[in-house]
Amino acid sequence: MGGQNLDQAEQLRNIIKLQNQNNISNARVIAVTSGKGGVGKSTTSINLALAFRKLGKRVIILDADFGLANVEVMFGVIPKYNLADMMFKGMSLKEIITEGPDGVGFISGGSGIAKLVDLDKEQIKRMINKMNELEELADVVIIDTGAGISSSVMEFLTASPETVIVTTPEPTSITDSYALLKALVLNENFNPAYSKIKMISNRVSGEKEGKNIYDKLNVVTQKFLQLDMEYLGIVPYDAQLGKAVMNQKPVTLMYPDAISSKSYEKIVDILENGKPEEKTGGVRNFFRTIFAKKMA
Repeated sequence: MGGQNLDQAEQLRNIIKLQNQNNISNARVIAVTSGKGGVGKSTTSINLALAFRKLGKRVIILDADFGLANVEVMFGVIPKYNLADMMFKGMSLKEIITEGPDGVGFISGGSGIAKLVDLDKEQIKRMINKMNELEELADVVIIDTGAGISSSVMEFLTASPETVIVTTPEPTSITDSYALLKALVLNENFNPAYSKIKMISNRVSGEKEGKNIYDKLNVVTQKFLQLDMEYLGIVPYDAQLGKAVMNQKPVTLMYPDAISSKSYEKIVDILENGKPEEKTGGVRNFFRTIFAKKMA
């Protein structure tokens, strides 16, 4: 009798253990953003995705930059379907994923991003359940957000456990980056214990200039926002990167030995080495956080 109770207790522990394992996400969600347009945000998203692929990671980009199609232009693919087809036309997640170069998956937000705010509770539940499939399809999900401080951008950033902000040496880029970080910190849904902010200095002359931009921005965010950013490094100004962009190709594919390509790989190495040890809930928690208020 005692042995039977022991067996049942062991079975119960195993069931609970399995449930806990199923609730822990392995997918890593990284939002890439910028204070203003034209600083290389989408270029960064794409080349980081390709650098993750080089490490053997399964990567999917969600293009959440409503109104612009930078990712699909640089990938040279025109997606047949977008997020709205899954939300309103009953399509599956797999059906709306377009395969880009080197096996990187790509989801076009399209008009679906703008319509996220109009979903009712049942539609939200269905969407979250469908997006949860990303956990099985990807190791890394990169959210290419819009630029600036619109409400839709803030929703993605407050929900993301990791946000990478792209900044250039232009004074307007630095001030707009600060404005974005200020809006983020003042957002009632922002939790600094959950959301880690990381910065890339883009189009700089070298390490010294890149670190100087970070130091300038970080000192004011620490002082006035009580926010401490992590520095991921630089992507230097590179003529080959400019040529790749003009040819609508990712530089890491067109010029794999370019200095910018090596920089993206180095940044991904830093991201991998600094990977959060604690599980953050991944895709499931990301979309639940976005819709938390509407689900209440």
